[in-house]
Amino acid sequence: MRFQMTPRGLLPGFLLLLICLTIASVQGDDAIPKEGIKALIIGQEGDGDSLLRQVYEERDFEPAWNDEATLAAFIEALPSLADDGLDPADYAVNILQEVYRQVQATGTALQRARFDVNATRTFLLALRHLQRGKVDPYAIYARWEVPIAEATLAPSDVSNTIDTRQFAQAFADARPAYPPYEHLRSALAKYRRIQALGGWPMLPSRDQSLQPGETHEDVLLLRQRLAMIGETMLSPTNAPDMLPTRYDEALAAAVRRFQKRHLLQADGIVGPRTRAALNVPVGTRIDQIRVNLERARWLLHELPDTFVLVDIAGYRLSYFRPDGRVWRTRIVVGQPYRQTPSLRSEITHVTVNPTWTIPPTILRQDVLPQVRRDPGYLVRHRIQVLDGSGYRLDPFTIDWTRPGNVILRQVAGPGNALGQVVIRFPNQHLVYLHDTPAQALFAQEQRAFSSGCIRVQQVLELVQHLFDDTGTDQHLASLVATGQTRNVPLSRTAPLILSYWTAQADEAGFVTFRPDIYQRDAPLLAALDRPFILPDMRPAFHASDQATND
Repeated sequence: MRFQMTPRGLLPGFLLLLICLTIASVQGDDAIPKEGIKALIIGQEGDGDSLLRQVYEERDFEPAWNDEATLAAFIEALPSLADDGLDPADYAVNILQEVYRQVQATGTALQRARFDVNATRTFLLALRHLQRGKVDPYAIYARWEVPIAEATLAPSDVSNTIDTRQFAQAFADARPAYPPYEHLRSALAKYRRIQALGGWPMLPSRDQSLQPGETHEDVLLLRQRLAMIGETMLSPTNAPDMLPTRYDEALAAAVRRFQKRHLLQADGIVGPRTRAALNVPVGTRIDQIRVNLERARWLLHELPDTFVLVDIAGYRLSYFRPDGRVWRTRIVVGQPYRQTPSLRSEITHVTVNPTWTIPPTILRQDVLPQVRRDPGYLVRHRIQVLDGSGYRLDPFTIDWTRPGNVILRQVAGPGNALGQVVIRFPNQHLVYLHDTPAQALFAQEQRAFSSGCIRVQQVLELVQHLFDDTGTDQHLASLVATGQTRNVPLSRTAPLILSYWTAQADEAGFVTFRPDIYQRDAPLLAALDRPFILPDMRPAFHASDQATND
């Protein structure tokens, strides 16, 4: 059974849970639970949750939580949500049984009905959080442009799960069914085990870098640190009689692997940046994994078989091709003050031998200061000056302190900032994938150098793959050779996802942690940790609720 969830917009968050888990006075104490449930869902207190209503309509408004064993099975399954980086306390795991017993012992029929509806709401909330995430990305990211896909959950599945007490299976079905998500869950469990052992040792600061071949007491700490994540053994692997304080080649290889995963120069030298990455506390890494599990719940659903994935923080592009192969390359993304956005779109066409009309922000902040210092800058960079009607102007006749509404356009050819090809897709931010003459930037490990668009290494190969896989009968090399600017539509659009991951795990349990270049983790972590109900919140009866008892 595969659960599909409705969008989070149906749940008003904290306020809903406050209502859901508080037993309040209701008129009509002599009503039977079935009628009480119906009144709660479609009466004055109905909250507009259509799925909740459909679940009870499926049951003809009969109670769902008919015995303590059903509730006990739900309570037993809830702690597993911690493995997803969620907090079981958000789903009242610590108070559900207490409230149930209180209601059964002294509650009215309508109070029992209210508990039944609240328990079902809580179950639906947990399913929704697992499937689509707890946090609304639109609430924390002003430039968020990835739609949360609408889906439905069969009310009969929800009802049947409660009746059969298969809550653990329901949670498993609700999780994103993609390997990256399960790898992150496994990594979270691994790093929590490390935390339970007291975390890893910290390397003390030192004036000089730790070099392979040295003998130093910090080497033992380095071995211990890497051994905790499974990178190396506590003693030298090839020579058990060798001093553990000797920085041997096997340890250097482990350090290089660590550096590569953390986007550091993989030279085996433990300098300030490598030492800082090694000394990040395990609790911080756990939070980083949790944040990225939430991102996975936003994005890893209903993925097409074939798509282009841009990993912004990892500076990588992966093209998942129809034949099952994955083509990968390096990319350059936007600088922190010109961030590459997260989005989903469709690649529609390619521009071969593009011209480049300089965007207003780049014109104002980057190009005009250069031109004011040296008008010859435009000639050297083959940039034409146009008026609003597209007529060319003489750059030496313009007062560049007050240029007016001029347009600067770099002609196609060698040195063009967009290179030989641009990959286009609709989006609100006017970003695109493109070639670049600045190929040396791809040699850097951290590559946030652009003005928001994505520069792609070996982009000509990517475009030809897109032509071949979409049935677009074109040979890119021949088109480039003409030197003519031309838009080439794809015969079929190709899905594209631009996403931001600061932690990814592989099947072996090793986690790649990336710098949070856009500072997007902190607001997400704060929202993820914000409780839905206060820690000291306990349901309580009003005196009028205890007037009668069925």
